[in-house]
Amino acid sequence: MKTFIQYLLLSLIIFCSPVLAQDVWVINIKGGIGPATSDYVTREISEAQKNNAAMIILQVDTPGGLDSSMRQIIQAITVSPVPVATWVGPSGSRAASAGTYILLASHIASMANGTNLGAATPVSIGGGNAGESPFNGEKSEEKSKSEDEVKSSDGSEQTSKEPAAIKSGSAMENKVMNDAAAYIESLAKLHNRNAEWAVKAVTESASISAETALQKNVIDFIAQDVAKVVEKSNGRMVKLNGVETPIELSNVRFIEREQDWRFKLLSVLTNPNVAYILMLIGMYGLLLEFYNPGVGLPGVLGGICFVLAMYSLQMLPISYAGLALIILGVMLMVAEAFSPSFGILGLGGIVSFALGSVMLMDTDLPGYQIAVPLIIGFTAVSAAFFFIIITMLVKSRKKPVTTGVTTLIGQQATVMYVDNEAGKYRVLVEGEIWQATSTGVFHKGDTVIVTAIRGLWLEIDP
Repeated sequence: MKTFIQYLLLSLIIFCSPVLAQDVWVINIKGGIGPATSDYVTREISEAQKNNAAMIILQVDTPGGLDSSMRQIIQAITVSPVPVATWVGPSGSRAASAGTYILLASHIASMANGTNLGAATPVSIGGGNAGESPFNGEKSEEKSKSEDEVKSSDGSEQTSKEPAAIKSGSAMENKVMNDAAAYIESLAKLHNRNAEWAVKAVTESASISAETALQKNVIDFIAQDVAKVVEKSNGRMVKLNGVETPIELSNVRFIEREQDWRFKLLSVLTNPNVAYILMLIGMYGLLLEFYNPGVGLPGVLGGICFVLAMYSLQMLPISYAGLALIILGVMLMVAEAFSPSFGILGLGGIVSFALGSVMLMDTDLPGYQIAVPLIIGFTAVSAAFFFIIITMLVKSRKKPVTTGVTTLIGQQATVMYVDNEAGKYRVLVEGEIWQATSTGVFHKGDTVIVTAIRGLWLEIDP
């Protein structure tokens, strides 16, 4: 009996051990941070909470991304009841720009050897040149000093704590810079990290390696893989929603989260080039359906593409002035085709279309610009269409009229009824019987020529 109980307990331990394992979710953030990434990461963090995960690890390798998407991810991290560790890895990875904000906002910040972070100025979010100030064009080397020397009233040298990058530029540029600096400073202070360096990452585009980040208390530790992240995180105290909580991990099971179909679909739809193409297909399809009702396919395809384009554009930083110029340009070119103005509407439409396409994306981020060859291609196709329409119109002016009653002038007709005393006749011309008048005398069956039209009467001559 005792042996049976022992075997039973051993079996229970063996079968229950997977249940007692603590799940650590590993979520990969690679490439630019955009609407698709923020949607994916926030959903994964929420799912991890529902599935009682013990810890979430964000594996980051990013050049940066959109400010709005970055803030959505940070909000999900800061309110999460599950500790979130951001690990910049493997070696060769980076957490530039928006990645730096996410790293500092996380409960645990770690990096692998051979990685770097920084360059967090607002305009360089997305991998822009961190070596230059976007506001006055001076090299960052000339502004690497965070304190400007000034003279006090007694002649002694003092230092100003306000970075030079904040002092220059317009009022709006200063507002953007100060907002970003205050935001990253608050994130660093949230977990007792180096807030002074965090501000430099914004105002001076400072960038440092993993080793330097550890020395400056920007990160918590260096780890070469996610297993080391868990090992070094175990036993640490972190703030979860303002409450000091210990991280206690044992019998860890790593769950690698795969990017789902929704992320892949949003990644395609939120590509500015794809959104641009969908918008144009939608507009041209709907216009074609309006001018040729009943066809069906252009309207259905155009409607679907237009709705998808609007969904994509509402998640992207677009300029409504650029969008209005594109729509105006298309309308002017269509108006030229249906109400010829011999160039005025068409040329105006092409110029409006090209300017709107360039202005459509209201951001300087390299990954969120419409490709110039694509703009040139669509503009060239529209211009070619406009040129063909104008050429056809010019040629048509030189051709004789082929429709309408005026085409009867000069045609031969056969006399069908004669009233010589009144000078009235009925003639057959082009398969139709018309009333006719003439000063001459004709007989039934004579062949005559139509010389003029007066209302519903033809004038005929022999």
